Amino acid sequence: MTTLPGISDIQAAAARLSGLAVETPLIESPELNERYGGRILFKPETLQRTGSFKIRGAYNKLSSLTEEERGRGVVAFSSGNHAQGVAASAAMFGVKAVIAMPADAPALKVGNVRKMGAEVVPFDRYKDDRMTIVRPYVEKGMVLVPPFDDPAIIAGQGTIGLELMKQAKTLGVSLDAVVIPCGGGGLSSGISVAVKDASPRTAVWAVEPEHFDDTRRSLAKGERVSNQPGHTSICDALLTAEPGAITFEINRRNLAGAIAVSDKAAAQAMRDAMAYLKLVVEPGGCVALAALSSGEIDLAGKCVVVVLSGGNVDFATYAEIIAAV
Repeated sequence: MTTLPGISDIQAAAARLSGLAVETPLIESPELNERYGGRILFKPETLQRTGSFKIRGAYNKLSSLTEEERGRGVVAFSSGNHAQGVAASAAMFGVKAVIAMPADAPALKVGNVRKMGAEVVPFDRYKDDRMTIVRPYVEKGMVLVPPFDDPAIIAGQGTIGLELMKQAKTLGVSLDAVVIPCGGGGLSSGISVAVKDASPRTAVWAVEPEHFDDTRRSLAKGERVSNQPGHTSICDALLTAEPGAITFEINRRNLAGAIAVSDKAAAQAMRDAMAYLKLVVEPGGCVALAALSSGEIDLAGKCVVVVLSGGNVDFATYAEIIAAV
């Protein structure tokens, strides 16, 4: 087993990202506080560079490479947000980047990756093996930048946890829970390390799309399990096949649990984010807000942070989704 990233790794990542990553604020809505009967603070990574949290882990990973490794270029696979994080980080370092992206990835995300100078290689997310697509580039010497199951990636995402715990302290509040969107588990595992270091009593919850709840089912079984094929979701950013080995090991130690939410609940959460927070949030980025209506988290009289992980959605798709709820 790879050594699990700890708080010192997250602190080192924060130092590397200082001045590069946006320290996103904690915001709240009186209307949503009243609805849920507690104090709900939102961490909007929608305001982050590239529109999601992913640049934190990608930049930290590239920072950890030697100049010789970066000189060989980097390769990654992603439905869009990690792709943009890698492309932007590669541009900062002046290195070549190749990104394998699903053919049905949002055009906005694909276009953004190309604008940042990366080469896009399309594949079928339901039929093709991602590693098979990127393997020829790795064999040529390019360095693989995984989307979640990597200590440097996890540590970079964990800087969100450092920030939100510091911000909560500044506000004079003690956090009862932190609720986080979950695909492969890099975000939830990284944040959980920072949160539990600062406040062991704070419950950390992961939230996944319905039918893509591999972390929830893995936690219940005590070992990693894969999602069943044949399902789709509007939450394109969270459609991973199974939890990572490293991320699951951290999550099984730190999470209070994981919650699955429907596409309808995610769409309603997008509408609420627009109405009450004045934020455009993509479906996968809004699942943690959707989970507040599940009844699985005790909110009454509690102080809870909800992470909004990304906002990369084109206006036509966004309007279509929220108009349907």
